[in-house]
Amino acid sequence: MTRVLAVRLDSDGDVLLTGPALRALAATADGLDLLASPAGAAAARLLPDVDDVLVFDAPWSGYRPPAVDPAAVQELVATLAARSYDRAVVFTSFHQSPLPAALVLRLAGVPFVAGTSVDYPGSLLDVRHRRPDGLHEVEAALDLAVAAGGRLPDGDLGHLAVRRPLPALAEALPPDARAAAADGYVVVHPGASVPARAPSPAHARAVVAALADAGRTVLVTGGPGERDLAAAVAGGLAGVVDLAGRTTLPGLAAVLAGADAVVVGNTGPAHLAAAVGAPVVSLFSPVVPADRWSPWAVPSVVLGDQEAPCAGSRARECPVPGHPCLSSVTPAQVVAAVDALTVASAPAVEPVAGAVADVPAAPEEVVA
Repeated sequence: MTRVLAVRLDSDGDVLLTGPALRALAATADGLDLLASPAGAAAARLLPDVDDVLVFDAPWSGYRPPAVDPAAVQELVATLAARSYDRAVVFTSFHQSPLPAALVLRLAGVPFVAGTSVDYPGSLLDVRHRRPDGLHEVEAALDLAVAAGGRLPDGDLGHLAVRRPLPALAEALPPDARAAAADGYVVVHPGASVPARAPSPAHARAVVAALADAGRTVLVTGGPGERDLAAAVAGGLAGVVDLAGRTTLPGLAAVLAGADAVVVGNTGPAHLAAAVGAPVVSLFSPVVPADRWSPWAVPSVVLGDQEAPCAGSRARECPVPGHPCLSSVTPAQVVAAVDALTVASAPAVEPVAGAVADVPAAPEEVVA
């Protein structure tokens, strides 16, 4: 009996992007657990084929990592040792190192550890995977999973996915939103876990107003900590409903699944939308590359100046006054992108000015 532990100590969106790789590992194991951060645990519990989710707040990962807590690390080592995993695979983004997690796994006695590393790993990794150039984050995670002995099941195209069934839309929406959403709606998610990846509140409000003026019902979403932002974006606008802090993550997945389109920055709900098959208008700040982080395998339009001075900087706060990579996107462009994605008879998504349009037929086949 082979027990495998996957490690992804990042936020919800990163965890969702790792989903296909986890299915590949689960297909070649008798059991698969996932070690996640507090910021990614809710998404981890949505993933198919994950048996159990362990949670650890790692001092080497996250937007605001905690201080090193020796007792917490020792408790994690003891927990992992007691579970006697046969293999572990550490998933990281292209700019992260798997080696701190690998050291913890070795201390827990895990006999086989794999990870993608540009740094010399010493004896910490049995498989030192090298990420090929040009891969999306989904593809890179799958490449590591295959190198560690995983394989997608026959017929699995490697798309993002969540556990089904989702809550019914009537259950996911609060009572005041049900009637408004009955004839179709667009979701706008104005926040982001990293501030540089979100439009300004005023910009997001202008986008929401333009969609409402175009006859769209708009649901503005956000987490409990984004209630003030959502109120500033949605407050007082006819045809707009503020849902911030009023849905669970499975409930949000149901809301996104029912949307005509989702307008969102490069943040977790963009990948949750892709996981439920919703078309995405991505307001994409190029602080990280769009070819690695854009919505995966769903109809999408990427808007934003991908050649802006911040490109590739991984900045958390916008380093350019006025946030021009996103502020250059007009509300009219967003409305046009939503219209393009929701015209059912269109054979393909046509790019609007300044946009990159993608209609992936499969993970390895992107029509641009």
